[in-house]
Amino acid sequence: MRTQSNNNMEDKYIKARKKVEELKGFYYNLISYCLVIPFLIFINYRTYWDFHWFWFPILGWGMGLAFHAYHVFVNNGILGKNWEQRKIEELMREEEEKRWE
Repeated sequence: MRTQSNNNMEDKYIKARKKVEELKGFYYNLISYCLVIPFLIFINYRTYWDFHWFWFPILGWGMGLAFHAYHVFVNNGILGKNWEQRKIEELMREEEEKRWE
């Protein structure tokens, strides 16, 4: 029983560490976006202001940032991480019950 408890704690630690890495990646991406986009607008302003090409990286990177935020903060929908974990536990319980029949 003790090894199962240790494994459970280790699994929780690994999941928590993975979540922290995902959050850190998102925040690095957000900080980069907030620093680079104004610089690109400045470059566009100083070189050729008649064509506003800075909208392309704003929209493209912004969509990527939105998907990244969804993945990190919301991705617990119908087929999200919680669903996967519940399904794995359900299948493991079924296998365990079959084993004892």
